[in-house]
Amino acid sequence: MTEEDAETTPEKDESPEKGERIAKVMARAGLCSRRDAERWIAEGRVSLNGKILESPAVVVTGLSDIRVDGKPIPEAEPPRLWRYHKPSGLVTSHRDEKGRATIFDRLPPDMPRVISIGRLDLTSEGLLLLTNDGELARRLELPSTGWTRRYKVRVHGEVDPKQLEPLSRGITVEGVHYGAIEFGNVRQQGSNAWLEMGLKEGKNREIRKVLEYLGYTVTRLIRLSYGPFQLGLLERGAVEEVQRKVLKEQLGPAGKAIKSPHKSPPRSAAPPPPLPKTLPSKSPQKSPDENRRRKA
Repeated sequence: MTEEDAETTPEKDESPEKGERIAKVMARAGLCSRRDAERWIAEGRVSLNGKILESPAVVVTGLSDIRVDGKPIPEAEPPRLWRYHKPSGLVTSHRDEKGRATIFDRLPPDMPRVISIGRLDLTSEGLLLLTNDGELARRLELPSTGWTRRYKVRVHGEVDPKQLEPLSRGITVEGVHYGAIEFGNVRQQGSNAWLEMGLKEGKNREIRKVLEYLGYTVTRLIRLSYGPFQLGLLERGAVEEVQRKVLKEQLGPAGKAIKSPHKSPPRSAAPPPPLPKTLPSKSPQKSPDENRRRKA
């Protein structure tokens, strides 16, 4: 379940040749999301051609000198995507005001700087997509992308499927309207019940709020998939990069910036052990008969 998927409006067509909004350029460089870029500018951390910026309403080109905290921003790399099995008890944020552990504290140390695509709240678990490209994150968060997020949900009590039918038509809770939510495979297990749910909007704590409104308390929530990407058998706390070929296919025309395929095995969030030292390979020795033939 997402905590704060971006709510944005379509922008005018931009291209590197015509110039792009500075927040968009910073996001594509993998520094931060657009929202964070705008916050950094407001904090006076960003300069353009030697002058501190006061507003994000600036268009820049490839010739612009953009610096954050006095350092030039890195060149944009091809978008990359990782699947991460988030455990319960971690915050989906780079910083936490309460000092709680975050998912970024537990990622392998050799991971590049990444941001999450959408969020999972503290006690939610399952599939979380990570990327080095803030623009890609924004694109995949938008409901207009059309990707369904699927969840396995455990609630306390006996579930009557008829009571869930309003979800399929959309429902309004405390003045907030939630679009149609899929549900099915209700399975009673003692004093609890498991059901599967699917949604496209991903508003703040959406599943928990709509089920509580219908009289059910969520005791466990696991995201199984985000669009075409599945949690599958990825172990809890493990992270695995999506092959670039697969990512390019799933993004369609938007995947043109993605180049050669890249494979990466699943990795544990714990620091990996040091690699053993390898000895230089030796050239194969020639047999005496082969040496005599060469001399002849």
